[in-house]
Amino acid sequence: MVDRKNKKHTRGKTWLWRTLLVLGLVVGLALVFNEQIKLFVVNWMGQSTMKTISKETVKKNEKKEGNFDFKSVKALDVATVGKATTSKVNGIGKIAIPSVKMRLPILLGLANENLSQGAGTMNAGQKMGEGNYALAGHYMTASGVLFSPLKGVEKGDNMYITDMSKVYTYRVTTKTVVYETQVQWIEDVPGKKLLTLITCASPTEGETHRIVVQGELTKTTKATSSTLRVFD
Repeated sequence: MVDRKNKKHTRGKTWLWRTLLVLGLVVGLALVFNEQIKLFVVNWMGQSTMKTISKETVKKNEKKEGNFDFKSVKALDVATVGKATTSKVNGIGKIAIPSVKMRLPILLGLANENLSQGAGTMNAGQKMGEGNYALAGHYMTASGVLFSPLKGVEKGDNMYITDMSKVYTYRVTTKTVVYETQVQWIEDVPGKKLLTLITCASPTEGETHRIVVQGELTKTTKATSSTLRVFD
């Protein structure tokens, strides 16, 4: 005769092991696909924000205040990205570098919500086509996300930014790697109209070096359906 008590105990152990196995698989899959999911969400947010940027929204958002505290910038982990999905950002333009297939929204300031989906302005009051227009962005493990494509930029490549009223074309003149304290790269240079892009030299947290890509203004044109096509 079967011992019902032992049989019930065996079923309980089997159920427990199955539950632990399923949980283990879920955790394992989350760890494996965590990075892919994060990159997908980051890319989706950036492209979604691009669609909301218009001449009217730019004029409205340019009047707002941004966060320009470099020390407040955090590594782009899952929690930061998750928070960004429910946060409002202030889009003030777009940037495109066709040679490396980089197209992103330009957002006011260095808030983590901004850097989770696009390029953040580094100085308060900076204007496109004037002085040194400096933008920061995260370097990711996927070559096509955020500022990762900057590793593939070469001297002579064209870079475009727009405030939806005009399109500014810059030609890359400098690409270098500098130490994080060399902030002079984002300062104005007398007599020059520059676009400066800054990102970490690697996705490693605590990275102390930065990739700097800088270009000089070569042309300013009116924003039309034709000239804005480079941002699509």
